[in-house]
Amino acid sequence: MKDYIATIVKNEKIAENIYAVTFALDEDVTIRAGQFGNIAVGGTHLLRRPIAICKADKRQVTFCYQLKGEGTRLLKEKKIGETCNVLMPLGNGFYVEDTEKKVALVGGGVGVFPLISVLRAYGETKEISAYIGYRNQGAVCGVEDFQKANKFVAVTDDGSYGEKMNAVQAFAADLAKGNRPDVVLACGPTPMLRALKAVTEKENLSCYVSLEERMGCGFGACVVCVCDLTSGKKARVCKDGPVFNASEVVL
Repeated sequence: MKDYIATIVKNEKIAENIYAVTFALDEDVTIRAGQFGNIAVGGTHLLRRPIAICKADKRQVTFCYQLKGEGTRLLKEKKIGETCNVLMPLGNGFYVEDTEKKVALVGGGVGVFPLISVLRAYGETKEISAYIGYRNQGAVCGVEDFQKANKFVAVTDDGSYGEKMNAVQAFAADLAKGNRPDVVLACGPTPMLRALKAVTEKENLSCYVSLEERMGCGFGACVVCVCDLTSGKKARVCKDGPVFNASEVVL
């Protein structure tokens, strides 16, 4: 973990209310799939914005974000050449065991972006199937990346792009056809993860989910982003996660 002074080299709209910002660093950075950064956006926002790392290539790191409030609006307005302080890498990320040859990615909303980092990390060594859900055609993004998977199924809530269903339904439909993965990795809204957990528990599948929570510091000191575990204990999403075994967290 290091606080980088990162220079913006690209900050562009990639879908409806979705933007991608690419930072250049003055040194190489090593990122594990599913980790995130905490970005200082300036203005009156003292707290940084925690955003999943979508792509990392030595001295360039790309974050994709949705316009939701003042913080992300300030980030959107940043110009090429401006700098931001970015604390990264944070969190434990995804890890695929050597014995897990077939990997299913299930994502929805802005949860699709950390899954791109998984595809980039394991695409050459694993058989990956991606089931990605979008709100509508206007929200579709990341297609060029997901098309590099062995199988890519894109669906939308209204049927304007792909079939009319959500990512969990698309995954379950393929599972019913006998396409069974060794492990499922997922990120998206809590209701989506809750539905996926029910499917994977019923099918006795190993499943890991990346949780989205409001954060303060990003490294476990402020205890803002706690989640409930099935053991009755609590965990810090930023430090103990954001990736958890689905069976261990209350969704």
